[in-house]
Amino acid sequence: MLKRLFMRYIAEEARPMLALATPIVLAELGWMTMGVVDTMMVGRQASSAVAIGAVSLGSILYYVVAIFGAGLMLGLDTLVSRSYGAGDLEDAHRSLVNGVYLSLVLAPVLMGAIRLWEPVLRSLHIQQPVLDQAIPYLRALNWSTLPLLLYFVFRRYLQGMNLAKPVMFSLISANAINLMGNWAFIYGHLGFRALGTAGSGWATCISRVYMASVLLAYCVYYDVRYKTGLRDASRWPNMPRVWRLVSLGFPAAIQLGLEVGIFAVATALISKLGAVALASHQIALSTASFTYMVPLGIGSAAAVRVGQALGRRDPGAASRAGWTALALGASFMTCAAAVLWLIPGAIGRIYTPDAAVIHAASSLLFVAAFFQLFDGLQAVATGALRGAGDTRTPMLCSVSFYWLVGLPLGAFLCFRLGWGAAGLWTGLCVALILMGSTLLYMWRRKERSFETSGAAPKPSSVVMT
Repeated sequence: MLKRLFMRYIAEEARPMLALATPIVLAELGWMTMGVVDTMMVGRQASSAVAIGAVSLGSILYYVVAIFGAGLMLGLDTLVSRSYGAGDLEDAHRSLVNGVYLSLVLAPVLMGAIRLWEPVLRSLHIQQPVLDQAIPYLRALNWSTLPLLLYFVFRRYLQGMNLAKPVMFSLISANAINLMGNWAFIYGHLGFRALGTAGSGWATCISRVYMASVLLAYCVYYDVRYKTGLRDASRWPNMPRVWRLVSLGFPAAIQLGLEVGIFAVATALISKLGAVALASHQIALSTASFTYMVPLGIGSAAAVRVGQALGRRDPGAASRAGWTALALGASFMTCAAAVLWLIPGAIGRIYTPDAAVIHAASSLLFVAAFFQLFDGLQAVATGALRGAGDTRTPMLCSVSFYWLVGLPLGAFLCFRLGWGAAGLWTGLCVALILMGSTLLYMWRRKERSFETSGAAPKPSSVVMT
C-alpha cells in the first residue's frame, strides 16, 4: 500500500512540485527573515525587552488589518492558475489588471483602519516605554500598505504562471536593503538621524517599495521578451472580474485576518504580563512563523498545481499535487519540531543576550514544537483547497478552532491557572492540532469529489464554492 501511495501520489508529482515550491519557499523564508532581522536589530538596543515588545505589538496589529488586503489577492491563485492551465493568457492578464485596481482602492481604506489602532493601544494600559516605541513603528509601517498590496498582486500573477524565481529574487535581495536600512535608521549611520525602533519600520517600508517595483519590472520584461499580450490587455477596470476576485479572496482574507487576529489578541493579552513576557512571545512567534513559511510556500505551490490541473480538466493530477504537497510539508515540520524541542535556548540567544527573555522564550518554543506538524498540515491543505476553489472551509475552521476553542482555553490557562504566556500558547496549540486534522480530512473529501466526477468545476461555479 505504501509503495502504491508513493508511486501514485508522490513520485510522479514530486519533481514539478519541488521545482515550483522551492523558489516560493525561499521567497516566504525571505519574507519572514525581514521580520526576524527587524527583531534582532532592535533587540540590540539598550532596552532590549522593551524594543522587541514594541516591534511585536506594532507589527502584529499592522498585519491584522493589512493581511485582509493581502488575503483578497489570494483569489488570483485560483483565477490565474486556471487560466494558465487552460492556455488562456489573456484571461490571466485581465485578472492582473483588475487586481491592481482593487489594490489602489483598498490601500487608503486599510491605512485609515490601521491608524485607528493608536487610541486602542493607549486604552490597554500597556507599559508606557513599550507604547512610546510601538506607535511610531506602526506609523512607519503604515506607509508600506500600497506597495505591499501591489507586491501581492504581481506575485500571485507570476506564481500562477509558474514564474516563482523573480519572487524569490525580490525577497532575498530586499533583505539586504532591509538590513542596511535597519542599521542606518535605527542607529543613525550613513548620515541619517538615529530613529530607534521606528527606524526599523521605515526600513521595512523602503524594502516593500523595492519588492513591488522589482516584480512590476519583471512582468513588463517577461511580456516584452515572450510577447504574452500583457501590454495589449484592457487597462479599464472590469467589475465582474473584480467581483470574482473579491468573492474568491474574501473568505481567504477573513481566514488570514482571523489567524493573524488571534495572535494579535494573544500579543495584547501577553503585553499585560510585562516586557519580558512580551519579548519572549515575540521571539517564539518569530521562530514559529519562520518554520511556518516552508509549508506556507508549499501550500502556495499546491494551490497553483491543483488549479492548473483542474484548469486542464485533469483531476488525477490535482489529487497527486495535493497529496505530494502535504507529504513535503509534513516531513519538514516534523524536523522543525525536533529542532525547537532540542535547542530552544540556543534559538533565544540569536535574538537577545537577556537571560530572562531567553528563559521565558524557551518555554514557549517547547510548546511550539508540539503544534509544528499540524500547523504545516493546515497551511498546505489550505493551499490545496484554494486551488480547488474552496476558500470558505479554512475560514470556518479558523473561526471555530482559533476563536471558540484556542483563545478561551489559552486565556483560562494564562490568567485563571497562572500559566502565564505558556498558557495562551497551549490553547493555540490545541486549536492548531484540531485545525490541521480537520483540514486534512476536508482535503480528502474535496479530492474524492472531483476525482470521482472526473472533471473540474466550471469556472463560473468557483465563485460559489
